[in-house]
Amino acid sequence: MTHILAIDQGTTSSRALVFDADLKVISTAQEEFKQHFPNSGWVEHNPNDLWNTTISTCRGAIDKAGLKPADIAAIGITNQRETTLVWDAKTGEAIHNAIVWQDRRTANYCRALREAGHDKLITAQTGLLADPYFSGTKLKWILDHVEGARTRAENGELLFGTVDSFLIWKLTGGARHVTDVTNAARTALYDIHKGAWSAEICALHKIPMNMLPEVLDCAADFGTTDPEHLGAALPVLGVAGDQQAATIGQACFEPGMLKSTYGTGCFALLNTGETPVTSQNRLLTTIAYQLDGKPTYALEGSIFVAGAVVQWLRDGLQIINDASVTQSLAEQADDAQDVIIVPAFTGLGAPYWDADCRGAVYGLTRGSGPAEMARAALESVGYQTRDLMEAMHADWQNADTAPTLRVDGGMTANNWAMQFLSDIIGADVDRPQVLETTAMGAAWLAGQRAGVYPDKDGFAKTWALDQTFTPAMDAETRDTKYARWKRAVAATISV
Repeated sequence: MTHILAIDQGTTSSRALVFDADLKVISTAQEEFKQHFPNSGWVEHNPNDLWNTTISTCRGAIDKAGLKPADIAAIGITNQRETTLVWDAKTGEAIHNAIVWQDRRTANYCRALREAGHDKLITAQTGLLADPYFSGTKLKWILDHVEGARTRAENGELLFGTVDSFLIWKLTGGARHVTDVTNAARTALYDIHKGAWSAEICALHKIPMNMLPEVLDCAADFGTTDPEHLGAALPVLGVAGDQQAATIGQACFEPGMLKSTYGTGCFALLNTGETPVTSQNRLLTTIAYQLDGKPTYALEGSIFVAGAVVQWLRDGLQIINDASVTQSLAEQADDAQDVIIVPAFTGLGAPYWDADCRGAVYGLTRGSGPAEMARAALESVGYQTRDLMEAMHADWQNADTAPTLRVDGGMTANNWAMQFLSDIIGADVDRPQVLETTAMGAAWLAGQRAGVYPDKDGFAKTWALDQTFTPAMDAETRDTKYARWKRAVAATISV
């Protein structure tokens, strides 16, 4: 029993990966599922899709690895954060579609919270903002809009959870209603200083606290799977939200270490150690991980649209057939043109936090075509990352003025995008040999608790570099381009 199964339940697909005793991926299974957009700015998932694709990919990955279920020592789970589910405490049936982290339906309620001054309480206790991004207001919406839901919740008939909690409940046959501290910290219901659910904030939203899961360390006993699901009773020993799992997978264990993950969105986390740093620049104070009851904090910047802007070129504008062609297109783009895309399709995240603004394109000419649009799409990710890093430098005085940025996620395979990222932030960008850092983080959490993998220090030594991208752009050009980006964002917000 030297293999670990990692479940990576994401925004657009579910994946399962089997890691061997050397932390190498030996098999992978992945399935996409449908996105639901019932209204403008609304994003939902069918909970059954999340569950069914998770089970299917787990079985597929174990089978591809040539293993029996009983060969798996433990399961680690990582998941899309903030996505909100409410289900029947007896049957496990969800009472509404999952409301996805991208969803903005509670924007008006969040605005009312800010106008009433309640955002100060939320930020002081949770490190987060009164924004639709987080789970708390999504949960309130479900209780308000599903007939009888609040009464049923008060009577103990309904349970709330993020995706990890929902999957664990289902995997264990309803035996465990638990979550880990990193997912709890993203609900805007959890006091990250006291390490407990906030009764004040729950009362503010009229959320019955009996709905909430028990909060555990990232490496803990989350329960044992019902054998009917995977063919054996397997312990779930590690859980972390996707961005925290990537932080762990990148071995960012020391204060000052910084990682950025480029998937559907982009999320940068700066390890600040044992001390939570209150942001003055609209970043989030969050928990990077918690081991042995001891939390490690981070500053986080969240960008809603990173890889999704490339998907928009493919699926929305239909000017590319595959994401991989953006590299060659960007190389061909006319240097005399300076097209800027502000991809605020679902509003802007950190450090702007504008839920209402929408995307815009600036600098178009008659000569603008797919190459210029592809370059602008990739550049938008670099610009947004610089926004985050500028805010981090201002918030945390211990931060290196130009820290090396460790990157992961699908977009990091694009060399042009990574070189521009290095150019525009003026710092080295390190891409690791293993890009499956999110799944690896979950696997390591479970594996080290199962006794398969080394401790934190031993794991950090296994991190291996693939390529370093070093700034090649002169400072004047860098600042000129970034200033133009800032003007474009200001114009987008003002519309």
